[in-house]
Amino acid sequence: MSPSGFLDDPYIAFWIPAGVLTAALVIKLPSIVRLWKDPLLRAVGGLLVLACAIFVFAAPPTIAWTNRVTGVPNISAPLVYSILTAFGGSCLLLIASWRNGISDRSEIIRRAMRWVVVAYSGVITALWVLFALAGVHEERLRDFDTYYATTHFMRELILLYLLAHSVACLITAKLIWNWVRTDGLDAWLRGGLTCLGIGNAMNLIFDGAKLSAVVARWSGHDLDRLSTDLAPPVASVAAVLIAVGFVLPHIGQYLHRRALIRLSHWHLRPLYLLTRADSGDRVPFTLRATPELRLMRRETFIRDGLLRLARHVDEDLGRRAYDAALRLGHEAGRAKSLAHVVTIQDAIETKRRPRKGDATTPFNSPDIVDLLEEIEAVSRALRNTHDIKAVRALAAATAESVPPA
Repeated sequence: MSPSGFLDDPYIAFWIPAGVLTAALVIKLPSIVRLWKDPLLRAVGGLLVLACAIFVFAAPPTIAWTNRVTGVPNISAPLVYSILTAFGGSCLLLIASWRNGISDRSEIIRRAMRWVVVAYSGVITALWVLFALAGVHEERLRDFDTYYATTHFMRELILLYLLAHSVACLITAKLIWNWVRTDGLDAWLRGGLTCLGIGNAMNLIFDGAKLSAVVARWSGHDLDRLSTDLAPPVASVAAVLIAVGFVLPHIGQYLHRRALIRLSHWHLRPLYLLTRADSGDRVPFTLRATPELRLMRRETFIRDGLLRLARHVDEDLGRRAYDAALRLGHEAGRAKSLAHVVTIQDAIETKRRPRKGDATTPFNSPDIVDLLEEIEAVSRALRNTHDIKAVRALAAATAESVPPA
């Protein structure tokens, strides 16, 4: 099918959310498999499967195929409505568990969750009983709700699934918005919850459109387009938002961690080049090394190089450089980093021109330990050559102005 033909597909409102939900499941699948014992991750996976199944089985071609294979006209109706009801109840359970923590042993929480399971299991059972009693034999692929809105037992079936789904979405949305307003949430989690909240709110629009069309039929009016033309795209957008809501915290936090690792690796480059020039060695390059491994190797290389320079560090120079940086207007943390840079450069120069007594120079443990803990800040300071030169010059001038003891 050409791209334009795909966009003209009348069932695109079903295929797009099914594809997005499948992609969301694929993204979450490695975490689910790796952390299979985590019940919340398993629940998210199950929920995404249910959501995807809704759009797959609700698509008119699938409805026709299911009816034909089973030999029961319209059996897709209770099947789709059961999946939709199970999805609504599962969303409610997941958000309650996620919000309160899976280890929450509050009797109120446990009792409420038991009631949700019992109530929605009962609704699903009632849907199948009502379908069996209704005896609807004319297959309807797109307008089942409105066509059978006035049929005995089917009327109750349609009303039951819409009300059950609406209640689940309403309570879920309320729980989510209460959670979003709490302090201390990670930005990615807050964004994911916001998408989930909007998605559940849009599901209420879906239910409202369906219910309005059905009620209009009861009163002899025709608002079928609300059910056949408005509700499906609204449900599609809601499904996409819900899929984004579930994967956004996972993807966002993963990308954020990767960005921080790569940024740290880049920040350490000046100090790495300086220590590499002193030692003549380099970090071995491995094509398949992960960013975490590359960062760890660079940090190790830098610390090893600084340890080799330790006995050449001039503590007095470090103190003068720190005071000089403060006098030049740098704040304390920045001044400390610049002072470390000055002492490292001096240590390298001292090492290259050995003088008598170097072999017995004591190891300056306090300063070196402090330096090893701040290698990223020191490396960033190395990029500002103008500030380094100014600090070195002022520190040298201060040393010259001090009379010999």
